[in-house]
Amino acid sequence: MRAYTYSRPGSVPEALARAGAETAFLAGGTTLVDLMKLDVLAPAHVVDIDRLPLRGITGDHRGLHIGALERMSDVAAHRTVRESYPMISQALELSASGQLRNMASIGGNLLQRTRCGYYRDVSTPCNKREPGSGCAALTGVNRGHAILGTSDACIATSPSDLAVALVALGTVVHLASARGTRSVPLDAFYTLPGSTPQVETVLQPGELITGITVPSLPWASRSLYLKIRDRQSYEFALASAAVALELRGGTIRQARVAAGGVGTKPWRLTVVEQALAGRRPTAETFEAAVAHAADGAVPREHNSFKPALLRRTIVRALTTLTENKGAR
Repeated sequence: MRAYTYSRPGSVPEALARAGAETAFLAGGTTLVDLMKLDVLAPAHVVDIDRLPLRGITGDHRGLHIGALERMSDVAAHRTVRESYPMISQALELSASGQLRNMASIGGNLLQRTRCGYYRDVSTPCNKREPGSGCAALTGVNRGHAILGTSDACIATSPSDLAVALVALGTVVHLASARGTRSVPLDAFYTLPGSTPQVETVLQPGELITGITVPSLPWASRSLYLKIRDRQSYEFALASAAVALELRGGTIRQARVAAGGVGTKPWRLTVVEQALAGRRPTAETFEAAVAHAADGAVPREHNSFKPALLRRTIVRALTTLTENKGAR
């Protein structure tokens, strides 16, 4: 680990005043510290934001508001989240380990870096870690890598389960910097790798996530997050699906569908949503709706199974959701 300066401000303005291009914000520390130990990241200044007043889980007519420093475990256990947005609780509880969820923050989860092994191995080329050096995953072991939104420069998968559920729900992320504040739809917050895979979000140097708002969506109480992985705990998704359905009179009025483990960013599947709307929730409907879920996919040598796995994961999620709640 390289030398760095450390500060622990007590207010947001004070933290922002200390932020710059060579600064990293430290919250739960479950990702940043690991990457600094591996010499993947080497910020000159670390600003510990754990004492900032960026907590709270509240609801009003606009939706659910969650402070950036709320712990993953606290959000997952919150009554309103469990009852009104169960896919959020499920995505959080299927993430990491209990110990990590007790430390990791919501803002930090949204900014966690890829788990691509080549990104974390400084002895191998990686355009995301060292732009222009190449991508070892293209011809290396790429079983867990992305098939959607990839480029010739990067095929690393977005790691966050929570982000998949939040993208499906149309969540907005709130940002602050010394220049002011702004809010960005989470789906637009993440960027595709293209020729600049080192740029993963629209976050600017010195800018801080202060919170998120999940829009009011009463029928999101009928939602589910399904994660398919090699083992049942402490493992990242090979494919995942966040689904929510509004059912009236035995017909799907609206649907929200997003996928994880397959894209370079959380992947909203509007083509599936549109195919579900106006249909009865039957096995035939679900199979037909996911037919184009993997359109545009570029599988590699070791992950050619992912298009089929993605389709099956969504069908299973939709089937489980309608069986649990009843197709009324």
